[in-house]
Amino acid sequence: MPNVVRLIIGFILLGAAVALMIFGFWGWGILGVFLCILVLVTYFFNENMLLAQWFLRKDNMPKAEVFLRKITNYEKQLIRVQHGYYNLLVGLIESRKAPMQSEKYFKKAISLGMQMDHNIALAKLSLAGIAMGKRNKREAQMYLTEAKKADKNKLLADQIKQMKDQLGMLDKQQQVRYR
Repeated sequence: MPNVVRLIIGFILLGAAVALMIFGFWGWGILGVFLCILVLVTYFFNENMLLAQWFLRKDNMPKAEVFLRKITNYEKQLIRVQHGYYNLLVGLIESRKAPMQSEKYFKKAISLGMQMDHNIALAKLSLAGIAMGKRNKREAQMYLTEAKKADKNKLLADQIKQMKDQLGMLDKQQQVRYR
């Protein structure tokens, strides 16, 4: 459903719910308010994105990919705030299949912007992993530092520490090769 239609339906439901409450049908009015809230939530959060996130949390990548593929033109189907999150989710799914090809999605997610710091940290941590895979130590270190700054609630602290340890081991391997 296009975004404008969702808003119109949401406000019609809200008006109907208020009218039902005014005429004394409180039960139906409250149900109408809940339906209005549901419709308005799908305006701000696309239902396919919500389902894809849920399946990603359940570690069910094929189903998450199915729901993300239903969004054919994200620039028209999603509000501007969700563009970065869409690219982050696509990047996470692509990173399981072809890690090096997911780099463009993570960079686009960062450039489009995301509101939550832990999502920015996740994108930068993923970019650090890709840079390590390319054996680009300087870029990996830069992304790790930025991920640590963005991870204010320390949700990714263990993963960042593990990545730094791997980066240190990579450095030791390179030093052995040059000797």
